[in-house]
Amino acid sequence: MSPLPTRVFAGATIPDTALITKVLEYTRAHSTDFAFNHVQRSMVFGFIMASKIPSLADRDLEVHAIGALMHDLGWDPTGELVSKDKRFEVDGADAAREFLRKEAPDWDKHRLQLVWDAIALHTVGTIVFHKEPEVQAVAYGIWADFQGPDRIEGNLLTWDEYNVVVAELPRLSLMKGLKGLMCHFCETKPATTIDNTVGEWGDKFVKGYDRTGKLTCDLLLTCDLDGKTLLEDP
Repeated sequence: MSPLPTRVFAGATIPDTALITKVLEYTRAHSTDFAFNHVQRSMVFGFIMASKIPSLADRDLEVHAIGALMHDLGWDPTGELVSKDKRFEVDGADAAREFLRKEAPDWDKHRLQLVWDAIALHTVGTIVFHKEPEVQAVAYGIWADFQGPDRIEGNLLTWDEYNVVVAELPRLSLMKGLKGLMCHFCETKPATTIDNTVGEWGDKFVKGYDRTGKLTCDLLLTCDLDGKTLLEDP
C-alpha cells in the first residue's frame, strides 16, 4: 500500500486523503460545534498517543482517522441519524458504515468492520482496548479527551501536547453538552440506556428514570429454566 498523504494539524501528523475530507464535511453537517471539536481532538490525541505505542504502529491510518472523526454521529442534532431503538454508539457505527459503502466502494468488509467496531465499542473500555490496533487507537484518543494528561499512564499525552490541541480545537463546554445528550437519551429512548453507562446519567439526573428490575442480573435472577424438565416428544 502506498504511503498516505499527510498534513500537520494541531501538532500531530495525520493522514490527508480525499475520503477523509468527505468524512469531515459529512461529520460537520451532523455535529454540534462542541461535538465536532471533540471528534477532531479525539483523532489528534489518538495519533499522538498511538505514535508512542509500538503495537499500534502498523495500523491502518485512514481507518483510524475516519473511525475517530465519525464516532459520535449518533449524537446527530438534525435527528436524521438517530434511531428510536438503538444505542447512540450503534447509530453512529451504522451511519459511518453506510456512508463508507457509498463513498468508498473499494473498501473491503474488514475495513468497514474495523470502523464499525471502533465506533460501536468506544465507550466499553473493558472490551475496546483488547480489539485490533485501529480500534484501540480510536479509543485511546476518545478517552484522552475525557481524561486529560494527568489520568493517562505512561506519558502517552503530555500537557504541552494537550494544550496545542485544545488551542486549535477549544473544548466549547464539552462536558455540559455531554450531560445534556446523555440525559436526553435517557428521556427519549430509555430502553437503549439500561445496560450501559448512559443509564448512569439517568440515575443521577433524570426525574422518573428507573432501571429497577430491568438490569441483566434481574432478568437472569428470574430465569427458572434449571428447574424445568425437557418435554418428551409427542
